[in-house]
Amino acid sequence: MKLALAQLAIEEGAVDANVDRAVEAVETAATRGADLVALPEIFNLGYFAFEAYERAAESVDGPTIGTLAEAAQEHDVAVLAGTIVEDLSATAAETTVPTPAESGLANTAVLLDSAGDRRLVYRKHHLFGYESQEAELLVAGERLETAAVAGMEIGVTTCYDLRFPERYRELVDAGAVLVLVPSAWPQPRVEHWKTLPRARAIENQLYVAAVNGAGVDREAPELVGRSTVYDPWGTPIAAAGPEPTIVTASVDPERVAEVREEFPVLDDRRS
Repeated sequence: MKLALAQLAIEEGAVDANVDRAVEAVETAATRGADLVALPEIFNLGYFAFEAYERAAESVDGPTIGTLAEAAQEHDVAVLAGTIVEDLSATAAETTVPTPAESGLANTAVLLDSAGDRRLVYRKHHLFGYESQEAELLVAGERLETAAVAGMEIGVTTCYDLRFPERYRELVDAGAVLVLVPSAWPQPRVEHWKTLPRARAIENQLYVAAVNGAGVDREAPELVGRSTVYDPWGTPIAAAGPEPTIVTASVDPERVAEVREEFPVLDDRRS
């Protein structure tokens, strides 16, 4: 499978412009042969636009996900529309997707297949509280699922989740061979950004694809970019710099099986 990470320029609060960029990235990645395109955390609004969260929140069948579903279908490519600020009450009223609460907001990723159909909904489990309003404004997710898309069993975590390795063990046990990590990782913690997803790939012997934004709003904290795909050995096989771009990599579930057979560290786990 050919995976594309769309490291988008994200303008705080500029929903229409940001969604347009996302659709353009999906189209560009599809023309380059991508089977799956992953977008960053809160790509439509900007992670740090806390004052706009409530106003911009929508359901998992709302306009942002709907637009990306249409793009997925039109260009025959799967899309991780991830993430948006989700209005849980709207989702509960409009769909049958289970929610962690009857109301409130969540930081939610939606994995769409190439027909534009929803395959997985993941709500960020670990809400960031350090110099952030996320933990005050949002409801934490509870469900951890995987879905088969384009020949890969895929799991999703979001940004700060990288610091909690037990989530990735659960995804391994669920059969994941690729974990997508939409993020809004800011300066100055660039060394953490380069280390944590690589560690999660090494210790779980799977692909970890961490897709970050590229902030353009000078009033918001600067995002580090540097979206990267790590293979099951933890080797970076595709990487970006700090600027907006699309990076691609070939990922293969057979490679995961080969690494786990060659170096069967997971067989030695003790609970």
